[in-house]
Amino acid sequence: MKHFTWVLLAALWFGTLGIRPLYKADESRYGEISREMVASGDWITPRLNGFKYFEKPPLQYWTTAAAFEVFGAHDWVARLWTALIGFAGIALTLWAGNRLFGKPVGFYAAAILAGSPLYALLGQINTLDMSVSFFLSAAVFAFAAGHMLVFWAACALAVLSKGLIGIVLPLGAVFFYMLATRDWSVIRRIRPLAGPIVFLAIAAPWFIAVSAANPEFVHFFFVQEHFQRFTTEMHGRGQPAWYFVAVLAAGMVPWLLPLGLGAYRAVRSRDRSEWLLLVWAMVVLVFFSASHSKLASYILPAFPALAVLAARHLERKPLLAQSLLVVLGGVAAAAVVTKLGGSYPEYAPWLVAAALMLAVAAALGAFFAWRGAAPIGVACLAAGGLAATQLGLAGHVTVADRFTVAPTLAKARELPPPGVPVFAVDTYDHTLPWTLGRTVTMVKYRDELGVAIDWEPNKFVPDLAAFARAWREAPQAWAFVPADDAGKLSRELGIPMQELARGPTFALVKKP
Repeated sequence: MKHFTWVLLAALWFGTLGIRPLYKADESRYGEISREMVASGDWITPRLNGFKYFEKPPLQYWTTAAAFEVFGAHDWVARLWTALIGFAGIALTLWAGNRLFGKPVGFYAAAILAGSPLYALLGQINTLDMSVSFFLSAAVFAFAAGHMLVFWAACALAVLSKGLIGIVLPLGAVFFYMLATRDWSVIRRIRPLAGPIVFLAIAAPWFIAVSAANPEFVHFFFVQEHFQRFTTEMHGRGQPAWYFVAVLAAGMVPWLLPLGLGAYRAVRSRDRSEWLLLVWAMVVLVFFSASHSKLASYILPAFPALAVLAARHLERKPLLAQSLLVVLGGVAAAAVVTKLGGSYPEYAPWLVAAALMLAVAAALGAFFAWRGAAPIGVACLAAGGLAATQLGLAGHVTVADRFTVAPTLAKARELPPPGVPVFAVDTYDHTLPWTLGRTVTMVKYRDELGVAIDWEPNKFVPDLAAFARAWREAPQAWAFVPADDAGKLSRELGIPMQELARGPTFALVKKP
């Protein structure tokens, strides 16, 4: 039965990776960086659309590039590392729950995590958050279990996944845990000499190599992408202080009653493992709430620990009440989506089906909880949360043309041949180079690559006049232009353009 459960979970988890093309911006950005790593053979300096890209460390680029070498550069392969590390996070949470609190806490915790909509969603999307979440959780669980060198190694891999939060957050949690418990022996037990050596042996080599090859790296990565990102709204990601509380509630919505009960009892408990997990979750929540740069996915590292806390005190009555609430919520959500329709009428039926699927699964969960079969009830509710998330995500392919150029290119009668210049005129979309499998020449619009363009300005066309000259001089040329501007650009610049395909965002044109 255990093996069947894992096989079924794997089928649900991995079975939808290739349904949607990679979306803008994160998915196609990180897929393209890995593709260019394979194409160039340079595994030290990450590049995006040919420009140096130092916003994040390379661990996920490396793993995805290695997968491209084996399976080819496909959409599902670009998502494979995220899915694998998310699946591993479920297994890690199972181990941690059983190791810290005994059975069946591990099973409950793994089910809660797999059935949490935000965790399931981010396990299917090519971002860096699942990777850093896994290694941060591994560090905290290793510390709780007394495996201190594993703690330091996991911190190093977290740093290589997404930067300095990989060491700052775990050490911050350990510090506040030590203060809360007055357990000063932590200073000795954490292996303060051997541990940092292990950490540096894993994390330092790439930072040394990339700094030696690129003098721009140190200031950009450590000052701009850490200090300035945290203290300013330079990326336009400002949100209210309570933002992550709302994200957390929505992201674990099928489990809010067990989560609330687990957190309350952890505060009153004398169990130091519970305190550690609660302190960790609060450090993540407070740290990112204080930041001026907020995205919903940033809260993910708290989920495995919260799943264990919720599982620690999961009881029949809260499970029954939670399941009944989810039934009502699912039916209400289906009714609201049916009535309002929204901006995506073709997508609405998928959301209705997902909401009703969750309601049915929760009804089964309530039935088994009422009959005293709590493990089956937990499994039903978790399966409903995961399956509903997967169904809603898979159905999003109906509106994919608003998030990627892939459907637009699929309509084109022909595509740019190798070696012919392709321009992105007064616009840029990260799905362009990924879908084409080659870089494009950006015209006028700098997007997030402004600093990197200043490093290598010869790869950029600064204005429309320069673009018009390049267009006239090239024997063949192709371009992506804003969908509503194709005719106007041709007239204003006095250059011929033949339209080959048009989507909601872009038109694909070529020199006749």
